[in-house]
Amino acid sequence: MDIRTPLLVVDRATVRRDDRALLDDISLAIAQGQHTAILGPNGSGKSTLVKLIERRIYPLVHDDGSPVLRVFGRERWSVAELRALLGVVSSDLRREFEATHETALNAVLSGYFAALTLGLDHAVDAAMRECAMQALDRVQARHLADRDVATLSTGEARRVLIARALAHSPRALLLDEPCAGLDPGTRRRFLDLLRQLAREGTTLLLVTHHVEEIVPEIGHVVMLRDGRLFDEGPKARLIADERLSALFGWPTRVDEADGFYGARLR
Repeated sequence: MDIRTPLLVVDRATVRRDDRALLDDISLAIAQGQHTAILGPNGSGKSTLVKLIERRIYPLVHDDGSPVLRVFGRERWSVAELRALLGVVSSDLRREFEATHETALNAVLSGYFAALTLGLDHAVDAAMRECAMQALDRVQARHLADRDVATLSTGEARRVLIARALAHSPRALLLDEPCAGLDPGTRRRFLDLLRQLAREGTTLLLVTHHVEEIVPEIGHVVMLRDGRLFDEGPKARLIADERLSALFGWPTRVDEADGFYGARLR
């Protein structure tokens, strides 16, 4: 695949529910290798945008037949094909796995089949199993392989879900509020893992409402508010007092140290 092909192109996306626009005419483009944070308050449309990218919201075409969404230059993907290029990690996915009582290893392996559980028709070969164990190793979770996902801590489960995404060696990771529920130490270790993945060439799409989670490797920010594109551009311009205050509707002071940002209300 040509590295010049955009990772993501969204064209005039509008999603309505109960006469309310969850997304309102949003257009944006993200290049491969362009580590990006999608930032906004609760109710800004972040989760709806994630579902659109995951192809959990349809239809994905305008009335004239033109596509609303292209991922890696293509309008149509099977879920299994797309997961091999774009891994997804979200709290929703963790809750779905907790109900399956699968082991961590099986949770990783089920990703090959775009499923939550391994069924009788899912043929797992030695190469898949080896890749799954290597992915668990990569996130320091090999010791969890035989544990029921439902028994894992939030941080442990998050690592298993990243291993599930990484088993395919995807070009990009879509991370939806990945630090939700993590204590400060676990969050920092998790962010260090994301930094490592970014340096190794995996493009990060981080969806969050906490500027503290935007790792130094992320240089591009997309701001959403009330379902609309509020602003987009370089992190240094947008993660600043004036723009964050306007985005969240509250006077905010921004600090920066060692490439990480912090924000506090004034």
